[in-house]
Amino acid sequence: MRILLTVVLVATGVLAGAAIPAVSGFVRGLLTSAGLPPAVFTYAAAPVPEASEKPPAGEATHAEGDGHDHGKPAAKSEGRARGEHAHSEAEGEEGHVKMTAEQVENQDIRVAKAEGGTLYRHIVVPGTITPDADRIARVPARVVGTVAEMRKRLGDAVKKDEVVAVLDSREVADAKSDYLTASVKAELEKTNFDRQQALWDKRISAESAFLNAKAVYAEAALRQDLARQKLSALGLNAAEVAKSAKQDESTPNASSLRQYELRSPLTGRVVERKVDVGAKVGSEGDPSDVYTVADLSNVWIELSVSTADLAKVKEGANVTVTPSQEGGERHDRGKVIFVSPLLNQETRSARVVVALPNKDMAWRPGTYVTAEVEVGQDRVPVRVPKAALQTVEGKRIVFVRTDEGFEKREVGLGRSDDDTFEITSGVKPGEKIAVANTFLLKAELGKSEADHAH
Repeated sequence: MRILLTVVLVATGVLAGAAIPAVSGFVRGLLTSAGLPPAVFTYAAAPVPEASEKPPAGEATHAEGDGHDHGKPAAKSEGRARGEHAHSEAEGEEGHVKMTAEQVENQDIRVAKAEGGTLYRHIVVPGTITPDADRIARVPARVVGTVAEMRKRLGDAVKKDEVVAVLDSREVADAKSDYLTASVKAELEKTNFDRQQALWDKRISAESAFLNAKAVYAEAALRQDLARQKLSALGLNAAEVAKSAKQDESTPNASSLRQYELRSPLTGRVVERKVDVGAKVGSEGDPSDVYTVADLSNVWIELSVSTADLAKVKEGANVTVTPSQEGGERHDRGKVIFVSPLLNQETRSARVVVALPNKDMAWRPGTYVTAEVEVGQDRVPVRVPKAALQTVEGKRIVFVRTDEGFEKREVGLGRSDDDTFEITSGVKPGEKIAVANTFLLKAELGKSEADHAH
């Protein structure tokens, strides 16, 4: 009977332990006195109540005074949260960089308004500097003769119509003699014609004498005119020839009859000298010119543009030219003046000519250059310099100026040229953004976000 009672009490205790969160001390004592080990009912101990649950009224004092630090970790977490919040306020909001105007100036962070503008599209082609064909000329030897004087050296500056060389020519002497003789003959015949006309008017002489004098004078005048045209063909001025002949009369030992002066056809520099004093010129097999004069204040650039890009190149387009060799920092601008309608059969490219100012003579013919030919213009509502853009977490951003510093702003990019990008979203016209030394702002932003992560 006692054994049966013990079994009933054990079963009742187990059920009570499962149903009641904490078994009372009386029940535990009773079960222990009955011979049941304590391990049987220890699993029935009540779990620690969560922070949101209130413990039973009878155990509140025990939870606080049983020697355990119930609730203290939560207090520490709350204190840490309050500390982190204060730390965040001290560093500023995420995505912002606090910076005073003095700091901005000291770090040379330049700020400018985001504005609309034009994007210029280019193609890059190689080219070669050549003399301007309209500004290069040869000093020809128009007559057969011998070089008597060379008045200019290689590289000397010359002016238009300046005498650069003197030839000794029998051909010139004959032409001058013919003109001077014809001039004297014509003058004499004119005097005779005037006298015969006066006598005929008074009916003193016969009409036949008058008509004969008239015919002879007309023939002499014609010969004089032909001699003058011959001088003109040689580049000589009849009046100057006559003047020189009179001067020679006063200095018979210094005759200029055989001298032929060569003059520069344009203002420029002597870039080539082809003969020396004493050389024969003008006849078959001899040099036909003595100097080459060029005006290099403007030069040409010969470009070879492929058929794929040829349709984009237009006459009048702007061209930026830089030297092809390393270290060339010079940049000048020219214009396309000619696009050939013909293709080179071997290279399948077209000749494009660019006119380039060369006031300081730095561009030398024969130099290889790289030319950026403008092929299009696009108007955009907002554009920013490439230096204003930074990449953060794979996104392109700019830094917008605020009252306290700068704000990180993600932007959408559109078309671009060599210097700028079109902004399709993220920045409005007129907003001020950082356009120089933006990597400093990116570094400051990284520090701030790292502090927020702790």
